[in-house]
Amino acid sequence: MRTSRLLTVGAATVTAIALAATPAAAQQDTTTTFDLDAGTLDMTVPGTADLGNGGSGTTITGQLGAVAVADTRAAADASWTAEVQATDFTTDDGGDASEIVTPGNIDYWSGAATATEGNGTFTPGQADAGAAVPLSDVTPVTAFTHAGGTGNNSASWNPTLEVNVPLANVAGTYTGTVTHSVA
Repeated sequence: MRTSRLLTVGAATVTAIALAATPAAAQQDTTTTFDLDAGTLDMTVPGTADLGNGGSGTTITGQLGAVAVADTRAAADASWTAEVQATDFTTDDGGDASEIVTPGNIDYWSGAATATEGNGTFTPGQADAGAAVPLSDVTPVTAFTHAGGTGNNSASWNPTLEVNVPLANVAGTYTGTVTHSVA
């Protein structure tokens, strides 16, 4: 009986040593997630701009200031189009044709981007003065586009306005609104 107990204890000891020497082979997975929040498509423009001065029958040329689009939508297709249009520019009460410069007398050109970030293709609506287009108070003009790309992106430019002042216009400070939008 003693021999069988010794054999049993010896066998149990050998089994325990063998199990202790075998590395653990257990594996457990953790499914892990996180959320990537979608932002917005925003535009910033200068609050005011002074294009300078000139006389009747001349062209007054000046830059509007930095216009910027920030796209934080984190989209699979991060395309957007920025457009621009304008109101009449008037002086005094604007009640007479000689006190109004219509948007059709104001040429716009975006020029090249002053800064871009992200992937995709950034394209100015009008790369230089030779491509300038008249503004409208009805139909927006393309100012800048971004095509393709994914995730976030941004672009800024400093557009130029060329005001072709009619010969019949009277002296005064003319005020109007240039409106940029993006979608």
